[in-house]
Amino acid sequence: MKNILLAVVGLNPQVVTETLYALHQEGRRVDAIHLITTREGKEAVLASILSPRDGHYTCYLAEYGIDPATIAFGFENVHTVMDDLGNEIGDIESEEDNEWLLRRCLELTFHFTTDPDTAVFFSIAGGRKTMSACLMLAAELYGRPQDRVYHVLVSPEFESNREFFYPPRKSVAVELWDRNNQPYLKETRYAYVNLVPIPFVSIRNQLAGDLLREPKDPATLMMNLIREEPVRLTIDLPAGKVIYRGRELDMMPARLALYTFFALRKKDCPQLAAPKEPAMLIPLSKTEEENSVVSAAARIVCRSCTECYLDFPAITGRQREISELYRKAASGRAFSEMSDTGILGLNAENFNSYKGKIRKDLERGFGAYAAARLAIAAVGSRPDTRYGLGIDRDKIRVVF
Repeated sequence: MKNILLAVVGLNPQVVTETLYALHQEGRRVDAIHLITTREGKEAVLASILSPRDGHYTCYLAEYGIDPATIAFGFENVHTVMDDLGNEIGDIESEEDNEWLLRRCLELTFHFTTDPDTAVFFSIAGGRKTMSACLMLAAELYGRPQDRVYHVLVSPEFESNREFFYPPRKSVAVELWDRNNQPYLKETRYAYVNLVPIPFVSIRNQLAGDLLREPKDPATLMMNLIREEPVRLTIDLPAGKVIYRGRELDMMPARLALYTFFALRKKDCPQLAAPKEPAMLIPLSKTEEENSVVSAAARIVCRSCTECYLDFPAITGRQREISELYRKAASGRAFSEMSDTGILGLNAENFNSYKGKIRKDLERGFGAYAAARLAIAAVGSRPDTRYGLGIDRDKIRVVF
């Protein structure tokens, strides 16, 4: 049976050689290594683990007398998390990043568990906690009786040392740092690397047969599992409310009108982002490939896209739309009853004032982190600054 080590890795690639060392110490053969990481993680792996001359992986094999030909591990075995356009993700910083990470974990796990003559060793010791959680979930969905989930525990003083990748055969003194940030030397013979098996419950046998014919997206797999409702931003114009993550925020009509204007601009954006050719893990049938292309072409990807953003002259050029939204937010009051200043006569000064107050409203209602994602954002430098919302258009709902 072929044993495959599938690990998540962050900016500390030592976990790769530490896990491999621990597996070998327990007499477990590894025939192939595959890593799931970000763009920054890949750079760290290539620089320190897989460096052609002095990579620690090559040094480990040489020191312990292991033939490199017995383990399939090269640049092509480092799998980065990618967005819908095929761009590598630098780090896992948002819900969208986490969704793409989970998708990558599911794709690879599905691929490596299709062959009954393989056993997958899932290593959840590296990367951010969300990376470990996603790989653990993938193991629970697709794992089989022969598969295992492992965590690696390293002596705390050595774990935090960037120069420690595995205990060498001949002990050497390594410079460490104590709690007072003072350096001291300690022999590597005192370092322990323990492989900890993590029990997991596999639901593979509970998945319908068609869910095991090809990799499915997370939403399909989770359809019958416990999952939070999708996060949406709802603007209820008649009620004068903004709703996010189940919390309601009352917003003044003028600010709500301007915020709604940008939300509608985002939803009506005609720009279609053409995705790059995806690096498919498993060959698709002709029908599946056609469906994949259609699905990708029909989906508008808002991340890093600012086509719907407007400069200030363009915003004031649509003053009538903003005024009409204000009338609806103000319970249908006639324009004749309203002042022609403020929201009905936007200028650079009051626009910036409204924009700042909207952000403060969002911070008050949903917190600083959510406000940074939901507020009216600016791109470009003066005089070419443009304004818009960064949240994905599919997550916006406007009630009139």
